[in-house]
Amino acid sequence: MQPIQDVHIVESRPLPPPDDIFKDLPITENAAQTVFEGRQTIKRMMRDLDNRMLVIVGPCSIHDETAAYEYADRLVALQEKVKERLFLVMRVYFEKPRTTIGWKGLINDPYLNGECDIAYGLWKARKILLNLCNRGICAASELLDPVVPQYIVDLICWAAIGARTTESQIHREMASGLSMPVGFKNSTDGNLQIAIDAIHSARYPHSFVGINHDGKMYIWKSMGNVWAHVILRGGREQPNFDAETLLFASRKLSETNLPLFIMVDCSHANAEGQYQNQANVWNYLIQQKIEGCDALRGLMLESHLHEGNQKIPSDLSQLKYGVSITDPCIGWETTEELIVKAYEKLAGKL
Repeated sequence: MQPIQDVHIVESRPLPPPDDIFKDLPITENAAQTVFEGRQTIKRMMRDLDNRMLVIVGPCSIHDETAAYEYADRLVALQEKVKERLFLVMRVYFEKPRTTIGWKGLINDPYLNGECDIAYGLWKARKILLNLCNRGICAASELLDPVVPQYIVDLICWAAIGARTTESQIHREMASGLSMPVGFKNSTDGNLQIAIDAIHSARYPHSFVGINHDGKMYIWKSMGNVWAHVILRGGREQPNFDAETLLFASRKLSETNLPLFIMVDCSHANAEGQYQNQANVWNYLIQQKIEGCDALRGLMLESHLHEGNQKIPSDLSQLKYGVSITDPCIGWETTEELIVKAYEKLAGKL
């Protein structure tokens, strides 16, 4: 008999069940409190019971544990300065969807060398999240692989479904069962309706296949997640953060009885591929908020300790500390300046 199964598979390795990693890295009471309070705060924002702006800010992706902790410690101090008008949540992204090929993130390739020790990547991602939560940092992350949430989702306050997966039924089903607010990005071509359709889908009950904490396959039935909202991230043709688009998005949400809660990504297509443009987008949107765009409730920034990005060198000792290895980011000084000035400008408005 000719081989007809696993023809293109060269290796398979067992993956430890989530419970094995939980035993090694159990959630602490302090971390659980951070997650609970962070999720509740964002939910209050979505119900208009907290009028602060939600800011998702941090590295495009996490690849260096030490740098992540330094960034987090700086963010804790900055949050204390601006807490009356801004609620800061750190981008802690471990999975990177790729248009073609490239480094897929710390979970997939934690050693940055193509070895792809996913078991260790999951362990390391959970360790980082646990330490951040124990520092009082609320974490945000994009969820890509539907198996991954069972390993780390108890340590995440806010989740994103990316532009490439917003239209995916699997991700809409997954979002319907998540325990935290979820942002759906418009598609890479700028289509807003796809994100609105995804929000509606995530709000309804679904049945889907997934693993439990023992690593066994289960059929999960969700009740639906009403804490879903739209993220404008621009498209291939043009950005979509202008006043006209914000008004259009507000109308579309109202027409379909969805919460008027719009987040705008200042990076990606809205920055037209230039990380420095994030400052211009940010300042424009803060002005829109001041002028009365009530539906604008959240902003996203790609930010690291140092600006720009770098390729992964063959000699990993040559990696520059605190510099992104995926999308280029603004540096910490610019980040702090933008956030503090926004806090000052919003005085009397929030």
